[in-house]
Amino acid sequence: MRFATYNVEWFDALFDDAGVLIADGSWSARYDVTKAMQTEALGIVFTAMDADVVMVIEAPDTSRSRDTVRALEGFAKAFDLRARKAVMGFSNDTQQEIALMYDPDVVLARHDPHGQAPVSGAPQVDGAPRFDGTFRIDLDIDATEDKVVFSKPPLEVDLTVRATGQSLRLIGAHLKSKAPHGATNRDEVMRLSIANRRKQLAQAIWLRARIAEHLAAGDPLMVMGDLNDGPGLDEYEHLFGRSSVEIILGDGDTILYDPHASKALLRRIGPQPTTARFYIPKEDRYLQALLDYIMVSRDLRPKAKRWRIWHPFDDPTCWKTPELRESLLTASDHFPVTLDIDL
Repeated sequence: MRFATYNVEWFDALFDDAGVLIADGSWSARYDVTKAMQTEALGIVFTAMDADVVMVIEAPDTSRSRDTVRALEGFAKAFDLRARKAVMGFSNDTQQEIALMYDPDVVLARHDPHGQAPVSGAPQVDGAPRFDGTFRIDLDIDATEDKVVFSKPPLEVDLTVRATGQSLRLIGAHLKSKAPHGATNRDEVMRLSIANRRKQLAQAIWLRARIAEHLAAGDPLMVMGDLNDGPGLDEYEHLFGRSSVEIILGDGDTILYDPHASKALLRRIGPQPTTARFYIPKEDRYLQALLDYIMVSRDLRPKAKRWRIWHPFDDPTCWKTPELRESLLTASDHFPVTLDIDL
């Protein structure tokens, strides 16, 4: 089986309110890319991946007039994808949802959130609260409780492989540290950046608490998505000791595994795998970063056969296939990560 995670930059802009693809010459939300260009490129990338399960990060919006599942299933139908059914969890206000596309002939999938549901004024019980709730933690060791919420609540999926009956848990996540908006000088930029990073690390601690609960229960587990963080990525990392990625991976008997994260952690200087490519206007250059992961629990690791980053320049097959290479560059500023695993 093949599992994938893919952050599609402003996927929502490619659909109208009825969930119909807008494949015309108007501009997409990507720089210098039309909606027709991005739509065609995505169709080529999804078809080439041919994944049984795809965790879509920045999926189309769900709101009063829009529907994530309707849009994704329409997209799958347009390109005759096997992963033609979709499921999502708690919606958010960012127009960037987290959703799962899957082949219903291969797996069964349902949204299955764990933890205490949000209740106004209720005290926090032991364990991690539900991801649409509030996590209470002292972020700055000032003996004052801080309240943390997810701007994009992680998606928790209960998944069963039809052929074998194998069940596992999937958690799709998109952690994001906000830019220091409103800062007018260097000191304010530093203050806001540190505060935002502290909140992101608190979200990672919250996510890790849920991971620990599943591992304690013996649940096979995958954590997938864009963690927007990694060893050496942030200039304020040294203030906190660990990145969000390291917190989520954990250690000891409950450690998760992703080979790309392991390489990055072992080698802070020198070549590293990357999953995203951003243009920096002020410096007139591209920045590459490792942001997207598929982490597996120890019981799944022996079954995992191959992790692959579909990088247009670093993956030989992508590089040697011009149509796929150009589509990867046109479709998004992130590249898919896949895992082939025997289940």
